[in-house]
Amino acid sequence: MSDQKYSKWRLYITIITFIALVVLVYGLRQQIADVIKELGRINVVALFLIIPLKLINFDVYARLYRGLFSTLGNKVGHWAMYKLSLELNFVNYILPSGGVSGISYFTIRARSEGVSAAKATLAQITKLFLLFVSYQPLLILGVFLLALRDHANNLVLVTATSLITLLIVGTLLGVYIIESRRRINSFLTFVTKALNQVIRVVRPRSRYTETINIARAQEVFDELHDNYLVFKKDWRTLKRPFVYTMIANVTEIAALYAVYIAFGEYVNIGAVILAYAVANFAGLISVLPAGIGIYEGLMTAVLVATGIPAGLSISVTIMFRIVMMFIQLPPGYYFYQKAVRQGLGQKI
Repeated sequence: MSDQKYSKWRLYITIITFIALVVLVYGLRQQIADVIKELGRINVVALFLIIPLKLINFDVYARLYRGLFSTLGNKVGHWAMYKLSLELNFVNYILPSGGVSGISYFTIRARSEGVSAAKATLAQITKLFLLFVSYQPLLILGVFLLALRDHANNLVLVTATSLITLLIVGTLLGVYIIESRRRINSFLTFVTKALNQVIRVVRPRSRYTETINIARAQEVFDELHDNYLVFKKDWRTLKRPFVYTMIANVTEIAALYAVYIAFGEYVNIGAVILAYAVANFAGLISVLPAGIGIYEGLMTAVLVATGIPAGLSISVTIMFRIVMMFIQLPPGYYFYQKAVRQGLGQKI
């Protein structure tokens, strides 16, 4: 890529991410104002518990990526993966794409660490798989804790059962597709062609060109399957990554619970486990950055259904969202912009 084209590309990326940030802050402007008003009546020290929890959270993700790449034959640095985790969180937060933007970004950025696109993609798929699997026992525990306090009404049971079913079916379907070279090739080729069609609608000038080269993509799909066989050969290598994703899920739930402590309320943690799962799954399909509106609404609805007062639920949810945004986005944005200036994977 020539210096002139690279400069333009870097400028476009910077403008797009800045606009996305502005949209996010504008969409949350009322919530930010509400949080500022609430600060006077909460335990700020308890609220600061979120910071060490998030530091641990990003640390275990860095260890997770290092472990997965090590199994696939690539040695990567812990700090490099820590920074990449912050960047990935930033991209997923401001771009409403159900995690697709994040996976694409991770694949590009991993090139700077000598990791192929197929290995980076498999690492992300494996991470999601392990996150889903490790959250299932937490969901079951959450329903059990709610039942102990007689808070497991029909709505709660249906919601929890539906989530567990979706997790199991989604996990099995993903394994079924990647298990076969033919199936993964057919499925991902279909997805690639669909993306090309979408790009042609958005960019009419590309109507007669193939933005994503199908033949090159199929080579990546084959490599993806081959790398999957490395994991399949010895599933025991995933024991430690599984523990890491379990810790990641627990720290996220603990961070949300810390806000309840800050408000002086020790609610049933089962409600928090269930509400967090529902809000995050719904946020995947939101058309707005960070799932604005859907995330808050569904989390509050689930919390109220489990017996937590609506006023408290709304206040805690808004406080959690804003505090998390101010903790995560600045470092994520900094490292993201630094990566853009350095050319991301150096091969764009």
